[in-house]
Amino acid sequence: MFDTVPRPDLPIGLPPIEQAAKMTGLEQLQALLRGEFPAPSMAQALDFWLHAVAEGEAEFRGEPSARVLNPMGQVHGGWAMTLLDSALGSAVHTVMALGEGYASLDTSVKFLRPITPHTGQVRALGKLQSRGRRIAHAEGRIEDQKGRVLALATTSCFIQPLQIAS
Repeated sequence: MFDTVPRPDLPIGLPPIEQAAKMTGLEQLQALLRGEFPAPSMAQALDFWLHAVAEGEAEFRGEPSARVLNPMGQVHGGWAMTLLDSALGSAVHTVMALGEGYASLDTSVKFLRPITPHTGQVRALGKLQSRGRRIAHAEGRIEDQKGRVLALATTSCFIQPLQIAS
């Protein structure tokens, strides 16, 4: 169970590459939470945001709305998948060292309960399960305000050196 929070009013855009390159993944996400880095444009488009991070963990919040419905009147599964992908990827992002990045290899999602605009604010919790030299695994879930699990997910990510264009 959790209390709802208003969406933070953050600028939208990309972080300054030169500054981000001098930070670990956890430091980058903490800078976003403090408003020092802008939020990605996708978060604005899909009405979700990073709420909290710690090493190996990330929490996103989202507001399902009529803007993201499928033809059956439920929130499109792609919205839930994107919210989970963000939480899982950010959990992995928190353990990236200087000069490291990652790319998703796969993500698997199981939908347990429908999400509708009446569901209210949800949270997606991502947790790192393992991190090797080249592969990281994370798992997560979306919960409603009553603590009911709405969806479950796992991901694998490929860890690689950051390629910074000059």
